[in-house]
Amino acid sequence: MHYLDNAATTKPCEAAINAATAAMTDCFGNPSSVHDLGFMAETALKTARKEVAAAMGCDPSELYFTSGGTEADNWAVIRGAELGRHRGKHIITTTVEHHGVLEPAAYLESQGYEITYLEPDETGRISVDSLTSALRPDTILISVMMVNNETGAVNDIAAMVKAVKASGCPALFHTDAVQGLFKVPFKFKTLGVDMLSFSGHKIHAVKGIGGLVVKKGINLKPLILGGGQESGKRSGTEAMPAIMALAAACKEGSKTLRQDLDSMARLKELVIAGLPEKAVVVGAHDAPHVVNVAVPGVRSQGLINCLQEKGVYVSAGSACSKGKRSHVLTAMGLNPQLIDGSVRVSLSKYSTEDDAAAFLSALDEAINRLSK
Repeated sequence: MHYLDNAATTKPCEAAINAATAAMTDCFGNPSSVHDLGFMAETALKTARKEVAAAMGCDPSELYFTSGGTEADNWAVIRGAELGRHRGKHIITTTVEHHGVLEPAAYLESQGYEITYLEPDETGRISVDSLTSALRPDTILISVMMVNNETGAVNDIAAMVKAVKASGCPALFHTDAVQGLFKVPFKFKTLGVDMLSFSGHKIHAVKGIGGLVVKKGINLKPLILGGGQESGKRSGTEAMPAIMALAAACKEGSKTLRQDLDSMARLKELVIAGLPEKAVVVGAHDAPHVVNVAVPGVRSQGLINCLQEKGVYVSAGSACSKGKRSHVLTAMGLNPQLIDGSVRVSLSKYSTEDDAAAFLSALDEAINRLSK
């Protein structure tokens, strides 16, 4: 098997699996219980929060666990907008965001907020100038993703934050860093954003866990109410197996970050250099782990089916937009033939030269077969 769909989900690392197993067998107490097993779980939760916070470059008190990136995006956008509504109702985001941001933005629009959607350039990037040009006195929230999940285009979030602050605009700044964590090095404290979303299953943890980092001093109201867990900000019994898996993946990923980035970048360049003549690269592919490849005149699903027959697994755009034409590539103004013939190749630290070679061989064969 040659798995090259890591932007959709990654294979859990052994450390994450072991940590989750231990949480289900040895440390299965409820962190809110007032007995020894509960205290043991509470201690484990505090340790896990510190380990994940260290990977984020934030204070543990700024980190709140969620069910994943989508929940974190919803929380940041909806409650972030509500937090600033006394000053205005103007929000800035982009046309190429994940649906975890776009759908909450659409909801807020139905509630009377005004949304400005920034368009990407032909590479898929959002420029700092386009953001600053959209700022208004009543702008209360900005949400721009760090790394695009379909093209690998990287936005300069730090430069954007700096430009917004220089303008005097007090809007909250949120970034979806789901594809950025362990792919584009950053530290929350120096990045400058007010809120940052991330997801565990993109970094070799397990599905169903992620988080939102919220800068100290921002009193973001809860999106989920109930028992008052996560310092009263996100109710629901903590998913300890998933949280422990996330902490283990973060700890392991932090140790090998530089070599992992180098490995993915090298394999990405091998893929690009070896593409058949009829295949073209779409977008900026700045991130080390994503490259979007299109074959004009050939349908994406046909390519995916042919590749799968050879044990090579890729995808057509985001896993969250199954069966629909990519809104990201459409926003970039690409020829429909390119959009309909595109596949996303996404690598991980476990990807190998054999995986890259298998993809290139299978792609060449698929093109010849489908072109006939």
